[in-house]
Amino acid sequence: MTAFRYEAIETGGAPVQGVIEAEDRKTALQLLGGRGLFPSTLETSSSSGGASAPTATVDLSRSQEQHFGRRIRRKEITAFTREMSALLSAAIPIPQALNGLGEQEENPALREVVLKISDAVRKGASFSAALDEHPKLFSKLYVSMVRVGEEAGALQQVMADLADLLEHEDEVRGEVVAAVAYPVFVLGFGLVTVTILLTVVLPKVMGMLQDMLPILPLPTLILLRVSGFLHHYWIWVLLGTIGASAGWWRYVHSPQGAEAWDKTKLRLPLVGAVFRAAALSRFARTLGTLVKSGVSLLPSLKIVENTIGNRLLARQIARVAEETRGGDSLATPLRKLGIFPRTVVQMIDVGEETGRLDEMLLKVAEIEERHMRARTKTLISLLAPILILVVGALVGFMVIALLLPIFKMSRAIH
Repeated sequence: MTAFRYEAIETGGAPVQGVIEAEDRKTALQLLGGRGLFPSTLETSSSSGGASAPTATVDLSRSQEQHFGRRIRRKEITAFTREMSALLSAAIPIPQALNGLGEQEENPALREVVLKISDAVRKGASFSAALDEHPKLFSKLYVSMVRVGEEAGALQQVMADLADLLEHEDEVRGEVVAAVAYPVFVLGFGLVTVTILLTVVLPKVMGMLQDMLPILPLPTLILLRVSGFLHHYWIWVLLGTIGASAGWWRYVHSPQGAEAWDKTKLRLPLVGAVFRAAALSRFARTLGTLVKSGVSLLPSLKIVENTIGNRLLARQIARVAEETRGGDSLATPLRKLGIFPRTVVQMIDVGEETGRLDEMLLKVAEIEERHMRARTKTLISLLAPILILVVGALVGFMVIALLLPIFKMSRAIH
């Protein structure tokens, strides 16, 4: 066993120091993490005959090894943001806070990123500049808010606001995924079942029936032709499906295709209202959080334009920013473009007049999110029975097509 001297921060923010015994440094970090401690320094020392050997300081900013292929999940970034906010509220220097979080991180890919950020900060880079080196993990919204927090001397509060925003988005996304999971399962199960029946089971059964009957009923004949085609050409059908899916994916990720798809999503019956409510709630919550953190309106609109996730609405927000640059209030161009309902625009107008724009924008976000959730529940409540009926109709058609020749043979025998 080796003795490790440590300095750490408790969950409540109080600094502590002491000695812990463990087999190695990794085990020591795990034990400290289990006690709810965030280590800022960790030193190894061995005692022999009551005398302490020279202490070797372990560099917590050094990544142990390269890890490839390990995915960093969005929820892990959210947890990192919340923990960073807690450490900053305890007046822990940014490099030490990053060291502690990095060494406790279980995901090796994220640990490496956090320690790289810590190393950049220790070498003189700002926290926001170090985050900006990892754009796939930390968006423009994230980096911009951190930069404003640094300039205003309120980084801890900004990190808390960021954590609130990310946690709320994770919650909404989780609700939508949970609601869509059942219809997707029904559709997938139905497609797999029908495909197996058409390509494996039915060709054998239909071959026997065709030999026994000179003239098959029309439903049976249709099913026989479809089953035979899939049985003989299934590889081409599979390759064609994969090729079409790949072509569609490339198209919707091209500039023209993405814009056309964003426009189509907003015009779809039933689903379009859900997409619009989701985009508008993201607009209002993101803009409200930026304004609350001290970002001025024009830069905030530019950030929202790049993060709203819909090119059509992003272009309208750019027009709002241009008119706001000319001296108009935020409510005036929103009213002209008709992006929001009248009641929502009135709330934004009142927020500007009273100097509480951030509060009103966050309330608008709550309203749009309630609409999105209500419409999603309605859509899912309709979609699940429809999918069940479609799958049931397909299976029922195949059963009827199989039973008709059997009934015909039974009548011929009698």
